[in-house]
Amino acid sequence: MNNNNPLLQKSFQFSIDIIDYTEKLSELKKYIMANQLFRSGTAVGAMVREAQSPESLNDFIHKLKVAAKEAEESKYWLELAERSIHYPSPSKERLINPLTEVQKLLSSILRTAKNKIQNKN
Repeated sequence: MNNNNPLLQKSFQFSIDIIDYTEKLSELKKYIMANQLFRSGTAVGAMVREAQSPESLNDFIHKLKVAAKEAEESKYWLELAERSIHYPSPSKERLINPLTEVQKLLSSILRTAKNKIQNKN
């Protein structure tokens, strides 16, 4: 992994932290939420990693858009867990704040990439 890329670093660490949290959910027999959150949370980092070898700038943008959508879905599941009395509240420091940072990075990178395409035309 490229240690100089903050988005790669943060999305990878977020995936690790999602794995830890969803393991706790599974131990509590909260399998459906654990599965949904595991899939969307780890997909963020997977799509960011996949975007590192794009076929084109449009492919790069597409992969990061998918990562952004998965991040938004992860945020939804985390908010549900946070507000439900039946689920352990996710850590703001380990999950919610890092996800917000990843979303901000994705938004900024996507904006820059889209501007490159517009400036070419």
